Amino acid sequence: METLMGLEGKGALVVGAGQGIGRAVSHHLTRCGAKLALVDLDADRLATVVGEVSELGGSAEPIVADVTQPGEVAGLVETAVAALGRLDALINIVGMAGWSPLLEMDEALWDGDHTLNLKQHFFVCQAVARQMVSQGSGGTIATVASVSGLFGAPKHGAYGAAKAGVVALTRTMSQEWAQYGIRVNTVAPGSVLTPRIQAMRDAGEIPVPEGDDVDRIAEPVDIAGALLFLSSDLARRVNGHTLVVDGGTTAMFPFDME
Repeated sequence: METLMGLEGKGALVVGAGQGIGRAVSHHLTRCGAKLALVDLDADRLATVVGEVSELGGSAEPIVADVTQPGEVAGLVETAVAALGRLDALINIVGMAGWSPLLEMDEALWDGDHTLNLKQHFFVCQAVARQMVSQGSGGTIATVASVSGLFGAPKHGAYGAAKAGVVALTRTMSQEWAQYGIRVNTVAPGSVLTPRIQAMRDAGEIPVPEGDDVDRIAEPVDIAGALLFLSSDLARRVNGHTLVVDGGTTAMFPFDME
């Protein structure tokens, strides 16, 4: 399996690794033999995931950093390279939706959603791509967009606009960086039952999306599998692609024919 995936001994940087999708993809990468550098804002969460990676037979360098701050991005890449020797794969999961109807939305929510869900992706991808170019052997970049960036996003319009930007940015990065052997793709999930989403749903802060229910909502491991695929040799001819992982929700016929 390690040979099939082509990740054994590779240096992988996971941003947003402390819980949910990032935690699950860290487990996947470890099982495939990758060497990890894990980034999160929360040192305690990181320590837990590093311990889990160790139990699976791997090792990981924990890096506490805020990727919405461009100055910290350069530092975390340097730390990751120092620990791993090189970077062959980036998986960036960081993102979160603010909730507000457009008529009530203020500048702070709009800017915050774009900083967290689009701007940081650019700076992280740029810094890692520069490292990959300097290494001269290419690499893979996989980010997380959303179906909210492909369709309308009622009550989280800023988030949807930012995620649409991730989709467009992915295409452009894939075109500009293909000459260096760097593949860039993104995953567009539907609803995912991360710890944060579970807590918000339990508190009644966000609705269950129409057409979805607790039995059909994705688990973090479902999205982690798609990210692993895009980062592996199995996807070596996949570039500039947005992989929708929503259980078929967006494929449903929109009208009731019964």
